[in-house]
Amino acid sequence: MPSQIISDPRLFNQRITGTKYESPEAAVRGLGAVQAQDYHQAVWGIGLRTQSARLYDVEQAVLDRKIVLTWPMRGTIFFVPAEDAKWMVKLTESRLYSNDQKKQTELDLDAASMNKCKNVLYEAMKDCTPVSRPRLMELLEEAGISTKNGRGYYILGYLGRSGMICFGPLEGKQQTFVLLDEWVRNSRELTYEEALTELALRYFTGHGPATIQDFAWWSGLTLTEARRGLDMIKPELRSVHVHGTEYWVSASGPPVFGDTHSVVLLPGFDEYYLGYKDRSAIIETEHDPKIAPHRNGVFQPLMVTGGEIVGVWKREIKRSGIEITLNPFASIGDLEGKFMEAAKDYSDFMGLPLTRTELNQSL
Repeated sequence: MPSQIISDPRLFNQRITGTKYESPEAAVRGLGAVQAQDYHQAVWGIGLRTQSARLYDVEQAVLDRKIVLTWPMRGTIFFVPAEDAKWMVKLTESRLYSNDQKKQTELDLDAASMNKCKNVLYEAMKDCTPVSRPRLMELLEEAGISTKNGRGYYILGYLGRSGMICFGPLEGKQQTFVLLDEWVRNSRELTYEEALTELALRYFTGHGPATIQDFAWWSGLTLTEARRGLDMIKPELRSVHVHGTEYWVSASGPPVFGDTHSVVLLPGFDEYYLGYKDRSAIIETEHDPKIAPHRNGVFQPLMVTGGEIVGVWKREIKRSGIEITLNPFASIGDLEGKFMEAAKDYSDFMGLPLTRTELNQSL
């Protein structure tokens, strides 16, 4: 059952309400990392947490190499502070080793072929040269390495998870890739203990109240590792018990959180939802399956009021501007106007006019 005891401080600590971060890179650093399985959703997730940010500001932070897209946790894509990408990848890389061995066997990729992939892509991207995904696929094919049946995507993901490459700036609408060590010149070097401590502190500060199981899920660490990280930062946290469950939150946070009736449109894959293993505090159990209805790993954008997820929404970009369709789970009554304002916030971020907002209560 949704609980404002949990949702209010989460909204505040994630900077969805209250004081916003000063810059896109500060927002990413404050959360530790930002889910970015869908690039166009992720930039809005950063923008809505940042003071007066527009799409240009977030993409400029990528161009300025202040934030990067890479595969630091759970084998999936996040925005992370550029200088932290290397140690984050290294901290969680071993968790995916057995899965990678199995996948490589399934795809008939042995050690020799993987080394060949590394050499081909290194030559293409050296001297800090961004290369688009289609071009990288062509280069692998030209080298006699088939990219069909998911092999090409796996190869790029594996090289990202091992710290060799990361995403570069957009080339038109195409994503590019770069060598991480060349793209990020100021990578921080942390020991295992230092990395575990820092990741735990950023997570509970930026996501609290959260449980140890939430942290383990988000980071992809084992529960043993997650507990070790939590133990090292407990002096900087305080625990809160709700319905018999122990949550952890920053000890320096405020005891009272304002704006409990906030209305926001969050992106799909947002940290407010995917940042936790247990989402029962922010959505009714009966509605949870509606967030990813097709069971294909695609999470829809979220309508949120008072901390509770009350629907989903979608956007369509046309030549004339943006059209937004709101799909609440039930009647939203007099909140319709506020959701219309939230839709305008999104169109302002995108720098496009809001040409139509439609309310559809068919869910």
